[in-house]
Amino acid sequence: MSAPNVNKPNEGIVGQIQNSLENAGTYISETIQGKSAEVSKEGNKEQAKGNVPGKDSLAERASGALGAASDKFDQHTHESSAKANREGI
Repeated sequence: MSAPNVNKPNEGIVGQIQNSLENAGTYISETIQGKSAEVSKEGNKEQAKGNVPGKDSLAERASGALGAASDKFDQHTHESSAKANREGI
């Protein structure tokens, strides 16, 4: 169980348990969202390389590259949030 929340030192054991459960739920959610962004990033990378049939024009490849960059940022954001919540469990 996590240590008492520094900002709420008088919350008691029930509050600590509630915080741990909330952190666990958020950790799971952020982990799933991070994995989803990773999968999307890989798909966009393939599109950017021109490896997706029917989506190999220059504009669609550029769109894939931009999508991959955006997905990488989202992946990093979700992974960082998941790590912070895991440490709070």
